[in-house]
Amino acid sequence: MTNFDALRRDLLRVGGLGLAGAALPAVSLAAPRKKGESSLAAGIFNVREYGATGDGKTLDTDAVNRTIEAAAAAGGGLVLFPPGTYLCFSIHLQSNVHLHLLEGSTIEAAASPSPGQTTGYNGGTYDAAEPNPAAGEYEDYGHRHWHNSLIWGEDIHDFSITGTGLIFGKGLSFGGLWAPRGDYAMYKAELPGVGNKAIALKNCHNVLLRDFSILKGGHFGLLLTGVDNLTIDNLTIDTDRDGMDIDCCQNVRVSNCTVNSPWDDGICPKSSYALGYTKPCKNVTIANCRVSGYYMLGTVLDGTFKKFPEGERRGTGRIKCGTESNGGFINFTITGCVFEGCLGYALETVDGALLEDIAISNTTMRDLFCGPLFLRLGARLRGPKETTKVGTLRRVLINNLDCYNAPAHQGSILSGIPGYTIDDVKLSNIYIETAGGGTAEQAQRQVPEDINGYPEPGRFGITPSSGFFLRHMRNLEMSHVEIANATPDARPAFYLDDVNRVDFFAITAPPNNGNAFALHNVQDLRIGWSRAAADTVLATADNQTV
Repeated sequence: MTNFDALRRDLLRVGGLGLAGAALPAVSLAAPRKKGESSLAAGIFNVREYGATGDGKTLDTDAVNRTIEAAAAAGGGLVLFPPGTYLCFSIHLQSNVHLHLLEGSTIEAAASPSPGQTTGYNGGTYDAAEPNPAAGEYEDYGHRHWHNSLIWGEDIHDFSITGTGLIFGKGLSFGGLWAPRGDYAMYKAELPGVGNKAIALKNCHNVLLRDFSILKGGHFGLLLTGVDNLTIDNLTIDTDRDGMDIDCCQNVRVSNCTVNSPWDDGICPKSSYALGYTKPCKNVTIANCRVSGYYMLGTVLDGTFKKFPEGERRGTGRIKCGTESNGGFINFTITGCVFEGCLGYALETVDGALLEDIAISNTTMRDLFCGPLFLRLGARLRGPKETTKVGTLRRVLINNLDCYNAPAHQGSILSGIPGYTIDDVKLSNIYIETAGGGTAEQAQRQVPEDINGYPEPGRFGITPSSGFFLRHMRNLEMSHVEIANATPDARPAFYLDDVNRVDFFAITAPPNNGNAFALHNVQDLRIGWSRAAADTVLATADNQTV
């Protein structure tokens, strides 16, 4: 039975709601009020008092929505979920209403309808995917709709979801029809009545998401589109697609989060055309987060951290700007993050966006499935033809990065396209140990341009260098960078092609076949304090000026 002291401790964690200091009587939260018994306090609305059972069998959707409506009608307040499992279809958020999940409480997504059914086996459906003609066909189905979700809000403000409870997307679609995840059924997202997001917000502001956990969040644990003044703190997301998508949002702070997303991206800023116009993702801080991709679904939440067996390893789970990139990514700081069993950083602009003024620092990485860095300026140009042109990728600073056990087949890739360069990149204090094992034949491989393709490291294949593949760049500076190979590697550590003005300072790299650098069409190159070898040979075939 939850008493006043426990409630007060939880409410004190909800800072800024103005409710923690209320004079609350020590009454039970586990059952409705008895006749004549006073409410907990003005501004606090217990879902049990509005008919929710929390038994995990009875649908509590209507009761939860009644509670939220009552809080909104009172001018705002806190909607309290005592311990229990609340089986629900779509929950409707409202302005000035704060959902608080006490320890031991779970909001569970009821079963979506399967193909050929009109309702799920729990006897209901999620809200219909709302029409969105403005968005066009420039993003996936899941990005263009918000109402077909477990919890959603649109055009609302000043609200939060907090507390140490759980949001379990058991009955949600993960947006595909490939192999099921464990014991969970597959639902086709496009069918009527199917839910495919745990939390979806559109055009909101002043939003706080803190302390709760998400298990199996559907296509998106969080889909946040056009949400400004957004704080996400201390969430744990253990899911089967994207952990959190922060799309066209501004003034965002993400901190202290753990995301395990083996089948898709972990923390993923985007700037899609889903709003029907371009809006940059701007002024974003991501700090002290952990992303992973090789733990089995649910084992991060239960603390067992079970890795997929060899041969079944997943490995997405990264921090990625893109792929949808119509509006831009401006003023980002990413610091203090840990990557484990996943892909590395990805900064992508392929749909016409500006990607500029990005500072990344203090990162550790382990057991990656691609090189630790992927910077891509491309020309997929998925947007209105009359206005979508090749974008820019410039002014990126990456400092203090340590990576252990990067994959053998692929180094970091920083690549523009012919005629469009990545500009003004500075990399410093970087240590990368790769698995090594590259061959002399691989060192001669020509990497495809893939100018208008989907920007993914795997599409580039094996790189002709073990450390960095650098192409179509201008104004590149690398200092105090070390590449180590766990096993001998016949490829050079650095491969440069069409790079103008390069400064290498204090570089340590193995002299593979006598060559630490392969240079092609490089102009204005300076190398100082290189420990590649005492008599390092620069491979200068096709090179014009060195």
